Amino acid sequence: MQSQDRAQKCAAFILDKKAFNVRILDVRKISSLTDFLVLASGSSDRQVKAAAESVHLGLKKEHATMPIGIEGLNEGRWVLIDYGDVMVHVFHEPVRHFYDLDGLWCDAEEVKVLDDEPRAVQNVS
Repeated sequence: MQSQDRAQKCAAFILDKKAFNVRILDVRKISSLTDFLVLASGSSDRQVKAAAESVHLGLKKEHATMPIGIEGLNEGRWVLIDYGDVMVHVFHEPVRHFYDLDGLWCDAEEVKVLDDEPRAVQNVS
């Protein structure tokens, strides 16, 4: 899977959990750390955790892709999921404003989040 496709999948899984202000930033020209950043906000710790878990489980189930690391999932204030070529940041909205990664990466090119991406598979239990 190409990096930009992985970023779009991550955004789709986040949107499944009704997170908002989802942005994909192409940082290939300005950073050697990663290719794409996916930034998103949740209105509560629970929503942040749900959105992050949706990304992790969705990529694992549908694409057999595991992250290099996950940080902050227990707290739910700021969850970072690192796939190497794509880094996903899901924030509780006040935390996102405080750390202002949007401003830090303002020179990055923004990639349109596609509306036609397949949504996460729902667990039926």
